Amino acid sequence: MTAGLTLTQKILCTHMVGSGAVTPGSTVRVAVDWTMASELALNGMMSTFERLGNPRLFDKDRFYLAVDHTVDPVTVRENEKTRRLVALCQNFAKANGLTAFYDANETIMHTRFYRDHCLPGQIVLGADSHTTSHGALGALAIGLGGADVAIAALTGETWLEVPEAISVVYEGETAFGIGGKDIILHTLGTLGRNRAALERTVEYGGPAAAGFTTDTRFTICNMTAELGGMNGIFEPTAETVRFLESRGRTAPDARFLRADEDADYAETIRIDLHHLSPKVAKPFSPDNVFDVEDVTDQALDGCFIGACTTTEEELVLGGMLLDLMWQDGHRPVPSSRRLVVPGDLEIRQLLADTGLDKVYERAGYRIGVPGCHLCLGVGSERAGDGEIWLSSQNRNYRNRMGKGSLAWLSSAATVAASSYGMAIADPRPYLARIDQNRYHNILGRQPSTAPAAIEIHYENIPAMKVDHQDANKSASLSGLVSAGVQKFGDHVDTDAIIPGEFCNLSDWTELGEHCFEYVRPGMKESCTSGNTIIVAGEAWGSGSAREHAAWALIGAGVELVIARGFAATHRRNLVNEGLPTLVVDDPDFFDLVDDGTQLQVNLATGSIRVADTDRIFQGQCPAGEAASILASGGVIAALKQGNGQPTRITNGG
Repeated sequence: MTAGLTLTQKILCTHMVGSGAVTPGSTVRVAVDWTMASELALNGMMSTFERLGNPRLFDKDRFYLAVDHTVDPVTVRENEKTRRLVALCQNFAKANGLTAFYDANETIMHTRFYRDHCLPGQIVLGADSHTTSHGALGALAIGLGGADVAIAALTGETWLEVPEAISVVYEGETAFGIGGKDIILHTLGTLGRNRAALERTVEYGGPAAAGFTTDTRFTICNMTAELGGMNGIFEPTAETVRFLESRGRTAPDARFLRADEDADYAETIRIDLHHLSPKVAKPFSPDNVFDVEDVTDQALDGCFIGACTTTEEELVLGGMLLDLMWQDGHRPVPSSRRLVVPGDLEIRQLLADTGLDKVYERAGYRIGVPGCHLCLGVGSERAGDGEIWLSSQNRNYRNRMGKGSLAWLSSAATVAASSYGMAIADPRPYLARIDQNRYHNILGRQPSTAPAAIEIHYENIPAMKVDHQDANKSASLSGLVSAGVQKFGDHVDTDAIIPGEFCNLSDWTELGEHCFEYVRPGMKESCTSGNTIIVAGEAWGSGSAREHAAWALIGAGVELVIARGFAATHRRNLVNEGLPTLVVDDPDFFDLVDDGTQLQVNLATGSIRVADTDRIFQGQCPAGEAASILASGGVIAALKQGNGQPTRITNGG
């Protein structure tokens, strides 16, 4: 029996180390082209490097490091912890001879990597959930925890569980100015957060996608993380080649792959973009989506254009729209809460060269240097308690932009249209008047040159023979856990587990003291005898790839997490640190268990006994590589013992 390959499966095939089948659920070992990190991630990754004896990087020219998360200029100047993080990165880059190092406020990590480093057909692992962005160029790009990325940086390899794939087919044509943010918000509203895409690869295509710019594709892939997908990816096309050539990149190492016509998708979703309205997502979920006309006149306390999801084309469009509004007599109402943060110094320079920086300033904006601080609520500037901000960032979880903040999401064009009056406004009347020739010229595009004229030769990867042999035999965990329950609901994200402002910490005990700081304060003190079992609903641990959430849980005394479902990266982080997990889908269990309920759990079998009752429930234990890592006591112990982990580490770095 043969089956066609998805694009993700083809990339896995071209990177396979040893034998294996790329069928969903199988575990494969693959070579990695790039690893990438920020200062927040490197801070945690250093623990992995140190526990392994500080070996040399597998390829210093394929480790990308950008200092971007916590480093607004005021914080760099005044916060000692931030200065230590910056110095850590500078010293690490110098000691290892990194050729892809970007210091504080030069770029947001995904912006420069997409523009100057990533190529079609590569495998990219980043210690940040929005590593999914780079599927825009046809790369398999996945956000994992710092330990996984550190090990891949040392060995050049990683293990992956082959995901199921869904196909998102875009149909219909959008009006000019309806871009990637509107499309992905519409997709989120259609598919739902952490539902159809959860733990799956999302392969985007369809007749409408053929006309998407790479910036549009970047934004869509970036927010695949919000869908819950392991990765998002577009087939590389002539538009991809045009973009690479515009960046002076001939891409000799690129591999142009496409899904087979008979590729096996778990689900195909068709999304009509015809007459698509600009979209706005209300708090506290990016799938809480409305047409802009349904929320116009909503009063705002702040307007933010920036974060990794906001591309060069969006920043240019927003500036041109503000200029038209000024010409029509609009003037900014008094407010100090307008901020625009270009994702890269090169983009900031483009705004200066074209005068669009002055347009933003005239409209009441301050122009910041590249960084993630406001999106993450970690720097000197945050949204205040109860403040409503319209933002072109990618997440609007509780407290995301600061304690008590209320983030509404939209495109940069919608933020711009709303910012003069500090109330949500429809950008379409102005988008229709944009000088499209000037817009394309600013971006260095030649609309008269049809990218479709570029011919691409796609590699032919043979259709696989479906192998049903058990390739995932593994060791099993043992032991018993007896503890009380702390119960949580669905979609508890990593920002809730440990707010971003505490992610400059690396001491597990200290992180544990801030676990659920704004959601369940004092959780650590409420853990009886220093331990507890968490029982939660769907998609536990969605959001960030940062392993700080796992460390905070361990530091707070959590000994086991039981949930209806997990975000794949967070569950992998728990496994890497030796914290067991179980999946339970029996609704009677969740009806019976509440805060304080005592459980006795057999980790070898997954059997769960509810104390003071005769009820026993069955949980699903981790399998394959994850089970071996847990049985070893975590990923570092597994690596040292050689339990399925790569061993190509060169000491003496």
